[in-house]
Amino acid sequence: MSKKKIIIGNWKMNPQTVLEVKHIIAKTRNVTRKLERTAVVVCPPFPFISLAVARKSAKGSKKNEVRAGAQNVFAESEGAFTGEVSARELADLGVEYAIVGHSERRADSGKEGNSVSGVRGETNMDVSKKAAAVVQTGMTAVLCIGEKTRDDLGEYLDVVRDELKASLQAFPKRALDQLIIAYEPIWAVGAKAAMTPATIHEMVIFIKKVLSDIYGQENAVEVPILYGGSVNFRNAADIIALGQVDGLLVGRESVNVPGFVELLKTVDEIK
Repeated sequence: MSKKKIIIGNWKMNPQTVLEVKHIIAKTRNVTRKLERTAVVVCPPFPFISLAVARKSAKGSKKNEVRAGAQNVFAESEGAFTGEVSARELADLGVEYAIVGHSERRADSGKEGNSVSGVRGETNMDVSKKAAAVVQTGMTAVLCIGEKTRDDLGEYLDVVRDELKASLQAFPKRALDQLIIAYEPIWAVGAKAAMTPATIHEMVIFIKKVLSDIYGQENAVEVPILYGGSVNFRNAADIIALGQVDGLLVGRESVNVPGFVELLKTVDEIK
């Protein structure tokens, strides 16, 4: 599965009804079964996540099935943590992926003065513990990183490097085959246009260099790197082909059924 392009749909707090969820998943499943070069993961809100768990065929295979992912997870395995969901609980349900460290949950990504920005104040250590908890259950951790702003002096590279290293400080080297890096610059989320493919490629090279410094080049080269930030069916092919990423983390477009279906078809045509 890791050799295929990976498309992860982060639904955020959408949609609002079971009927809508079933519609989106049914349409996504229909197109996913026809894909040859693309693996698809959808991350619905927690109340609907069981509806996305991959179903086995009559022969017991889940080939070309949509996989279920979680938008968040708690670092502890059990206990008095009201409102939290553990990695063990998700894995037992059949969830195979979990997003950790999304900018909307990190400490410094909220809008000033907005008490409902969605920021949960997570630190790099919080994210690191979550990633470690995810892989302990056999699931794959989708680690989000990205700078808040860009500058002409290249200081944003230090931000990305430090965030990546700190977010992996509790991550076991033996579980690198269960790690995906999602580079999602905060300034590009919800923007009118994504980063240029050339700039994305530069960041892919940089991230792989940082991973090599931590784990060695031979290990780092196998870690998939995705791009997220204003991705849609119009720019997806160029981002993957020219940006040389292993896939995409798709936000709002992943609950836009016509757009997401077209995105998947377009990506699958890339050889």
